[in-house]
Formats: sequence, C-alpha cells, structure tokens
Amino acid sequence: MNKGEFVEALADRLDVSRAQAERALSGVLEIISEQLAEGDKVAFIGFGSFEVSKRAARTGRNPQTGAAIKIAASKIPKFSAGATLKAAVNVGKGKR
Repeated sequence: MNKGEFVEALADRLDVSRAQAERALSGVLEIISEQLAEGDKVAFIGFGSFEVSKRAARTGRNPQTGAAIKIAASKIPKFSAGATLKAAVNVGKGKR
C-alpha cells in the first residue's frame, strides 16, 4: 500500500474527503518527524513507538573497488512494534 492508497482508505474509513485525509496524514507524519528531530520518542500504546537511535562511526568498503571508507556516525529513526500490532500481524500464523 502506498501513500495514495493509504489516504484513500483513510478517507473511506473516516468518511471525509480525500483532501482532508491527506492533510490529516501529513500532519501526523510531520509531528512524528519533528519530535524525532528534537530527540523525543513518540509512543502509541499497543501499536508501537518511534525513536532515534545512534549509529556509531565505522569503516566500510566500496563495493566496486574494495577500498576502505570511513562512514560517519549518524542518527537513524527506529520503530518498535507494540504487543497489539505484533498480535494482529501474527493472527493465523502457522495455518498456511
């Protein structure tokens, strides 16, 4: 499902226009992005949480030449699924 399909499903679910659903989704994503940029954690009980994780500097390899390169330390967004989401994904597991 891409963003357009998600917006359409959200509009149908909430019985609002597609434009309203797109503004709502964009607003939610902007708030999550802003909070992560400030170093805060965003948690939705049962669904999961978004947080920033630090990745240490390391040495990598250029795949074309094999030469060693230095990769700088960075911050990356991380999502951890909550118990309710994990249970929903695993419904019917093993029945294939």
